[in-house]
Amino acid sequence: MSEYDAAAPSARPSTRRTMLKGSALLGVGMITGRDAAQAAGETGDPMSPQPVPVQVWAQEGIAQLTGTRLFFWDTGGNGPPVVLLHPATGSALMWVYQQPMFARAGYRVIGYSRRGYYRSDPIANGNPGVAADDLHNLIDYLGIEKFHAVSSAAGGSIATDYALSHPERLLSLVITSNSAGVRSGEIARISAAMLPSGFEHMPPEFRELGPSYRAANPDGVLQWLELEHKATVNGAARQRLGNAISAEALRTIKIPTLLMTGDADLYTPPSLLRLVAAQIPNSEVVIVPETGHAIYWERPDIFNRTVLGFIGRHS
Repeated sequence: MSEYDAAAPSARPSTRRTMLKGSALLGVGMITGRDAAQAAGETGDPMSPQPVPVQVWAQEGIAQLTGTRLFFWDTGGNGPPVVLLHPATGSALMWVYQQPMFARAGYRVIGYSRRGYYRSDPIANGNPGVAADDLHNLIDYLGIEKFHAVSSAAGGSIATDYALSHPERLLSLVITSNSAGVRSGEIARISAAMLPSGFEHMPPEFRELGPSYRAANPDGVLQWLELEHKATVNGAARQRLGNAISAEALRTIKIPTLLMTGDADLYTPPSLLRLVAAQIPNSEVVIVPETGHAIYWERPDIFNRTVLGFIGRHS
């Protein structure tokens, strides 16, 4: 039993203030602050720019699926498959820090663009489809039986949706910078209250990248923005979820789950992530220091080592 199992439904606070206060008490045993960097094996200055590593060879293709066509890349090999689910500001192109590191660790690494994103079909008017269904069809198309789902931001909602629909196909679930797609109840209300009106219209680099990263790595910000500008087809769009994701639904997840956020994440601050973790049995939480919403990009050293360590225990 983890520390989160102690938060029984009858004991959960009923107000926003008491919920957030209670969530802070769930930090016992979590990896936070400098401990996260040490656990990931970080050395040197955490704000030093990290050059994009040389990519390994990967096959690229367009998967012909029911109702859509999706762009993907696949490093191949016989290792356990890892499927990367991109944020709303990204696409299959965003994983340049993860692709070679995961492949060299022995995994078959797959990235893909959802409908409406880089080289995939646009979302048809009135028929957005269910993103988790597209993922399921893609996995079947690639001949994959079981896989690790590793997500960032909006990709975490889809990964959670998939875990609720097809738990038998997942080896593990990694949700970063996302409140597991919860759309109702107190978690959703708290999440909505944290952001001011008009936040979605602010510059993407302000919303997604932490202040420490923007100050220390302006070239990295420009690289990220270049990929962000390439990401969407005919404007950003969202697909439907197949499940009504609630706190009650999260309690049914039995898959090994890692939850991670940055301590400067405006969308999913640590207090909110702990509320989510309290609902998922035996989940693990990592809070990454001096990091915003895009951990995979801002702190790939911690992201990669933490995720590889986690999925390595569940392969």
